[in-house]
Amino acid sequence: MAIIVQLDAMLVERRMSLTELSDRVGVTIANLSILKTGKARAIRFSTLDALCRELGCQPGQLLANTPEPQPQGEGGED
Repeated sequence: MAIIVQLDAMLVERRMSLTELSDRVGVTIANLSILKTGKARAIRFSTLDALCRELGCQPGQLLANTPEPQPQGEGGED
């Protein structure tokens, strides 16, 4: 399963720039950009808490879990 960070959509909905969010949460623009582009491998709970506080959302609105396609031969048949 893949975890998707929906930061871009949240920023558009709230008419907020990445720079403004960076200033509000104290996270660098570079690190927020990594989250926004889906290249992050982890996120601290303190960062998630700050993002949710400033965006007025719950973690489940910021993160989504999507199934990844299974490679051939791993169909789960026993």
